[in-house]
Amino acid sequence: MDIQITSTKSEGAERRIQVAVPGATVKDAKKRAARRVAQQVRMPGFRIGKAPAAMVEKKYADVIQQEALEAVMRDAYQAVIEQEKLKLVTQPHAHDVKFADDDALSFELHCEVQPDVTLAHVEGFKVRRPASTVTDEQVKEQIEQLRDQRATWAPVEEKPAEGDMVVVMLAMADDNGELPEGKEYRVVLGAGQAIPAIEELLMELTPGGTVERPVRWPDDFPDEAQRGKSKTVRAELKEVKRKSVPALDDAWAREMGDFDSVEALAAVVRADLEASAVREADAAVRGLLLDEIIGSNAFDVPPSWVTHLVQSYAKAYSVPEEEMERFLTEFRATAERQVRRDLVIETLAERESLTASEADVDAKIQEMAEKRGVNPGQVYAQLQKAGRLREIERGITEDRVFAWLLARNTVEQA
Repeated sequence: MDIQITSTKSEGAERRIQVAVPGATVKDAKKRAARRVAQQVRMPGFRIGKAPAAMVEKKYADVIQQEALEAVMRDAYQAVIEQEKLKLVTQPHAHDVKFADDDALSFELHCEVQPDVTLAHVEGFKVRRPASTVTDEQVKEQIEQLRDQRATWAPVEEKPAEGDMVVVMLAMADDNGELPEGKEYRVVLGAGQAIPAIEELLMELTPGGTVERPVRWPDDFPDEAQRGKSKTVRAELKEVKRKSVPALDDAWAREMGDFDSVEALAAVVRADLEASAVREADAAVRGLLLDEIIGSNAFDVPPSWVTHLVQSYAKAYSVPEEEMERFLTEFRATAERQVRRDLVIETLAERESLTASEADVDAKIQEMAEKRGVNPGQVYAQLQKAGRLREIERGITEDRVFAWLLARNTVEQA
């Protein structure tokens, strides 16, 4: 295609290219469009496709113009991509489209291209592996959490204390000082579910009691408009429940599973915590290595990739529309790091031939099936239905990339 291409911006992954199409090329496109339109429309007194070209061109001038424009710009897009050897990551957009008197067309093409990631420096780094030891206190805390999960709540007829669950009718004065009808709340005292001043109010009551007095909102309250304000609060304590956890004995341990004693349960808890600590340390080492590589190898990141990832975060976290702008700003740096991380892994996987093959995925599924004691075909079908086959492939590839990196860099023990 006979066009003139001039680069007007080439920063990072963004490209802006001025495109000029001669009038003769546009005229030819109009003629072709007119012939196509003439074959499709019906004109009074003529069979389809038999109306004079001049009549068709006059009646359907706008349709022909639009069709010709789309055809020319489509061909121009392709010509620019081929001539400039662009590897696009987003659909290009045309801006400032202009027609000259001689039908010549000009526009500026905005697009983003795949970044050039060479990774010249990936070896010789030194990172420190976090400690992965598990303490007796951690084991104790985990066991206490298991006991807490089996706790029961029983009503008591006395003033509530920290840790108790209360059912309360609360009413807070509006800006005019009027108290509306109260609303029922369930609050665990000391769990940060209510401001301290209201908790203190509730702990003065016994079930059935009511109190009404001013309460000052804390200076660090999340809603800045309410910080430091005093409001009249009416509280009616309807019920107090106290938590009771099971005794830490062998009978409880047997209820938790195939354990003969608390000691046996504690041994399994410790093993699980140790395995988790190792995984966390491994992940930390991977993150530190990636930080070193990203810091030592400059490359551009397409803004659209970052935006798409932030929007995915927002969807996953169900961010309300009114908080979206703040969320997009706060999480953009996190998203950009994730994009850079993925680019490093993908580049090394391709460059060093570390990408998982179909046979690798099949072997992984076979391993998963053997652990579950089921047929591999069943596992494959489940993963395929859940859309997780790509996840399995990425996991294998990442493991290979980090094994390659660990062999070429130093990891010191904390």
